[in-house]
Amino acid sequence: MPVETSTMRLLQLGPNLLGFYDGRVAGARYHSSEPNWVDDGGYALGICSYAVVDGASAVVYDTHLSLAHARIIRRTLEAQGVRDFRVVLSHWHLDHVAGNAVFDDCEIIACEETARLLAQKRAAIEAGTLDGLPGISPLVLPTTTFSGGLELSCGDIGIALRPLDIHSRDGVALYLPSDGTLLAGDTLEDTVTYVDEPERLRAHLAGLDELATWEFLRILPNHGAPERIANAGYDSGLIDATRIYVEGLLAAAGDERLASLPLQDFLAGPLARGWVTYFEPYEAVHKMNIDKVRRKTAAE
Repeated sequence: MPVETSTMRLLQLGPNLLGFYDGRVAGARYHSSEPNWVDDGGYALGICSYAVVDGASAVVYDTHLSLAHARIIRRTLEAQGVRDFRVVLSHWHLDHVAGNAVFDDCEIIACEETARLLAQKRAAIEAGTLDGLPGISPLVLPTTTFSGGLELSCGDIGIALRPLDIHSRDGVALYLPSDGTLLAGDTLEDTVTYVDEPERLRAHLAGLDELATWEFLRILPNHGAPERIANAGYDSGLIDATRIYVEGLLAAAGDERLASLPLQDFLAGPLARGWVTYFEPYEAVHKMNIDKVRRKTAAE
């Protein structure tokens, strides 16, 4: 992979929170002109990893798309005086763990299911045969696992890790009680969620119902509009938009007319309310989501 990225943006999201955003750059590709999971996934849609920082301590939430991205994160934090690093993984997907090796001398925290899935899929991930090239080799696995929630701290800043069964069964959100920020990983996404487990969409709806009961002041997803992340973030409308979208996918499984709608029409209500923003590359994501749900239904 390239040794550097010229399109990474550093976002100051509060006195103790940084965002490292890359992608959503018109006409740009990062890894290759050939189809690949880096360019056609996280980079095309835009992706942000986060770091909670207090003095010499930092907790990095996801290690980004590549070793080069992770090196930028670590180098930036070291330049600010950070010497004590810990990593939290939001879930097992490749665009969130690709930079783990840059932090192989640090504690890497994940829920038990994330650790299990990464260990199970490690050989294929390293060989580039799971989601295609590039492979992630070596894939550095979590060193600390937990079940249920986990409380930790970064310097004097309290952090709550909360499991969420949305998007993937191993989702982990990071909540900062000090300022009401919820780092949502891929449990919420703007414009729409990427369906990886079509057979578990009803379980994901239950997870969204649970999430809607949580208290927070802003939501910062890993995939979202950089200008919204850099400013006020998202509110509970992002949860509502995701629920409406998932319910629509389930309905579209048996409704040809609904399944044929372009994304702007399929999600017209949430878009009109400003809960999410339309980003054209999500049309392809929407089509893949519809195909997955309809194939799953046809196979039943």
